[in-house]
Amino acid sequence: MNDCLFFGLNKNPKLIKNKPKKITKPIQFKFENENENENENENEKQIKQISSSNHSTIFLFKNGKAIEYLNEEYSKQNPEKIQIEENIQKVTVGDDNEAILTKEGNVFAKGEDINPENIKEFINISSLIEDTNDRIIEDIVAGWNSIYLLTSNQNAYGIGSNYDGQLGNCSTCVFLLNSNQELFGCGGNFSGRLGLGESIKEERIQKLTKIQNIPKGKIIDIKCGNYHSIMLIENENENPKRKLYSCGDHQYNGLGKNEKTFEFTEIKSPLFENDDNILDFSVTYKHNLILTTKGKLISFGNNNWGELGTGDTNDQLIPIQIELPKLRFNENISNYHVLCGAFHKSFLYYSPPYFSNLEEDLIKLFKRKEFCDISFKTENGEIIEAHKLILKYRLNENRK
Repeated sequence: MNDCLFFGLNKNPKLIKNKPKKITKPIQFKFENENENENENENEKQIKQISSSNHSTIFLFKNGKAIEYLNEEYSKQNPEKIQIEENIQKVTVGDDNEAILTKEGNVFAKGEDINPENIKEFINISSLIEDTNDRIIEDIVAGWNSIYLLTSNQNAYGIGSNYDGQLGNCSTCVFLLNSNQELFGCGGNFSGRLGLGESIKEERIQKLTKIQNIPKGKIIDIKCGNYHSIMLIENENENPKRKLYSCGDHQYNGLGKNEKTFEFTEIKSPLFENDDNILDFSVTYKHNLILTTKGKLISFGNNNWGELGTGDTNDQLIPIQIELPKLRFNENISNYHVLCGAFHKSFLYYSPPYFSNLEEDLIKLFKRKEFCDISFKTENGEIIEAHKLILKYRLNENRK
């Protein structure tokens, strides 16, 4: 059974059937075959991740398989399973491109700017990296017409449109955070979306530029929409520990405040007070979603199609709480995630903890020569130090 809510613009006729185009309150939906086989492996039905854009929505399941639903202007056919032989670890969808990260560290992508000869065919783009020792990919993200890769050696690569000379078109902005908590940005700087300060007026920043005057604390995450960006910062000695900061243009109500800001400033709301911390957040074209540790779903921004889940289509400048149907928050709120799909789609979904095969993870670490003292949680809940297991794996390898 999936706990998955949807609200906003219904452009997936095969996914959310018999519903109006404007869904202004969160509704719970099931996949077409969810009740066909009650004995089906639970891993076949549990969502691990969702990625959504104006082009399509991809659901990744716990068993490493994925299903793609194309929006109605692209296809009215039944959803298609993504045929990748390796187990899928993560999916990411841009406007006209898609990328898939496999458990083995390979990335397969498709799109007009990726494979123009056959835009429907996935190709292995990690193999395009010239340095063969840098082809194990840790993370991926799709921009408007571009895809970015982060390798196990902590190098970043881009592929796709290079309209502004920064691997992305005018709608794309990119943030990179290094291990020293230094933040860099490049790409579209419209309305100060990169947080570089009022003195930098250029709308297209073609080289990575260090962002100054970051609020104190540890940067947990940062995400950008078309005209604004939002950053999550944690301070252990403050209450609440986690706070949101925004910069950019307020014209689409995405800042949580009624003024343009060129540097990151705090989004203040009574909904964030006391010991209720921010668990997850999502930013897209013109709206935002926030999930707190006490189970509050909060939204603000434009609301033309009901993407704020407030029951109407009124825009919201200030963060507002959404009334939710009954969910399984009592199991573990940390297993829930929010997603703003580009162009007026919103999701709240339950994703149970995922434990991959421990031995395969260790082999992967061994190949990368990572001998740091990190720990793994096994499926029976046992905590094991990774460096000891890597050593054991090496001893076993020497005996072969």
